[in-house]
Amino acid sequence: MTSPDVRVCFAGDSFVAGTGDATALGWVGRVAAAGLARGIDLTSYNLGVRGATSVQVVRRLAIEARPRLTAAEDPRVVVSFGVNDTLPDVLLSTAESLGALRDAQHRMAPVPLLLVGPPAVDDDAQNLRIRDLDAALEREAALLGVPFVGVFAATAAAEVWRRAVHVGDGFHPDAAGYALLAGLVTGPILDWLAAPPVRRPA
Repeated sequence: MTSPDVRVCFAGDSFVAGTGDATALGWVGRVAAAGLARGIDLTSYNLGVRGATSVQVVRRLAIEARPRLTAAEDPRVVVSFGVNDTLPDVLLSTAESLGALRDAQHRMAPVPLLLVGPPAVDDDAQNLRIRDLDAALEREAALLGVPFVGVFAATAAAEVWRRAVHVGDGFHPDAAGYALLAGLVTGPILDWLAAPPVRRPA
């Protein structure tokens, strides 16, 4: 039995784009490589944009993702956002961020959606906001039936992440940090891709 044609759009911010990783893999490239190694017939599309908020990610999601997923036997979308929502000069409300998640599910239905939460940064005040948003996103995802993979607590506690972010630009890790992040998300994402899709009504 051959593996179905799985195509995944990874949409989000600079962490999705892999900013700061000298290997140019980021966590998305590492997840894709692990999926191929597992035997998944996987085509991945990186739609990460630096500086994008949740609202901006979702606003462009359908127009960018649908042409890439139309011919797939098993289309999927992974979204990840939140850090830019909590920047002092942006500060989207929690309601706006949660609304973006609901909008993403609505715009992409019936394509299955998975959410990766925001990681920690090198600012204690912003991390408190990220922590609260992460918890709210997890609750909303559960209500929507959207699988959620949280990474905030693990990145906040990991020295390899915090050190790289601190000596860098205050936000983005190096290759070792992205390898850590990939280690957190690869298992849940590949298990989700390997499972039969749960489609939401269009």
